[in-house]
Amino acid sequence: MKKIELLSPAGDFEKLKIAIEYGADALYAGVSHFSLRCHSGKEFNYETFAEAVKYAHQRGVKIYATVNGFPFNNQIKLVKNHIKKLAEIGVDAMIISTLGVIREAKELAPDVDIHLSTQANALNVLDAKAYYEYGVSRIISARETSLKDLKEIKNAVPELEIEAFVHGAMCFAYSGRCLISSLQFGRNANKGSCANDCRYPYILYAENPETGTLLKLEEYSDGTYIMNSKDLNLIKYVDKILESGAVDSIKIEGRTKAPYYTGVVTKAYRMAIDDYYNGNFDAKKYEDEILTTKNRGFTEGYLVNRPYEKGNTQNLETSLTNGNYQVSGIVNPDRKTFMCKYKTLPNDEIEIVLPYGKNIKECENEIGKIYFENGKWKLKLSKIVTENGKELESVHSGNLNPIQLPCELPYLTFLRKKEQ
Repeated sequence: MKKIELLSPAGDFEKLKIAIEYGADALYAGVSHFSLRCHSGKEFNYETFAEAVKYAHQRGVKIYATVNGFPFNNQIKLVKNHIKKLAEIGVDAMIISTLGVIREAKELAPDVDIHLSTQANALNVLDAKAYYEYGVSRIISARETSLKDLKEIKNAVPELEIEAFVHGAMCFAYSGRCLISSLQFGRNANKGSCANDCRYPYILYAENPETGTLLKLEEYSDGTYIMNSKDLNLIKYVDKILESGAVDSIKIEGRTKAPYYTGVVTKAYRMAIDDYYNGNFDAKKYEDEILTTKNRGFTEGYLVNRPYEKGNTQNLETSLTNGNYQVSGIVNPDRKTFMCKYKTLPNDEIEIVLPYGKNIKECENEIGKIYFENGKWKLKLSKIVTENGKELESVHSGNLNPIQLPCELPYLTFLRKKEQ
């Protein structure tokens, strides 16, 4: 049986390493220009991207390059050069939105697979067949597509791979085709410059055209988040998706999200996939992990149920994120120290989140102890000591001194504390 692929975001080199350690089979990333995340400020340049591709390939992980922006005429020469450079770097596939760029990629980089971006709105059998005949090896299905429709596409074009989003931020506009950012800020969302206008509060007015009077319509004092979608979360449906046989790759959104999000969400879906194949799928276990990440509330989107069937896809009250844990640290490459990400005091009970498949042992000394309790690994520091031996009363996220651990933990292990 061919196992489904788990595809995770890699917004920078650290997140790429985290995604690999926490169980991703493949990653998607971009060299800022011609990517729909070009203003994240954290993506790669050609040199670091080449290093990242090499790093991933050494660990048996594929890299798909995002070339999913919509170029204008004056950028055609640039996008051609970009395609050539990505081919030289050795990416496994390019994610592309437009027919013209697909044609150029097939000509300039014939050995690199083409994945059709979700921006292309592939919704049906006719589109799937046409893109496959045009040389596309995989479609990233439009987020408006149902699992039933994906089954029909797979039956009609079995050689065509299908990738589907299962987790992360949802765009208010149809398949991301939004112009609000262009209207308000002059930033073109379909060229990678989205200002996330849908996350802002808006105040509505009713106008009397005869008098010009504006009457304010108000639900909340700071405005109403009328375009703010909840985040997609299909973790409890992984078994149903795998059983369908229609999907070849499940995709997690989030190149601009925090490293903790990348690791924990990847690990949760990794556990769900592996547990399904091993016959012990447990949706609540994975959902509990997902709830530790920051989110806008969750929706099941379009894949399994149509939104109107539940009417709960929008968060009208706030775009602020929720999550029941704070990340307190991440373990350094030396495995003996961690970098503080949140205020930490002696004797705080800190939970340990290990990379996927890693094991540790209990230990205790003058620095503190690592122990297993109620099914979770935990850390308690008796004292807070920097790498250079200086003892502190507490440590905060602004402190750039590595903090000693009582014994070694795997590189990129997260430390977290439950919010009170």
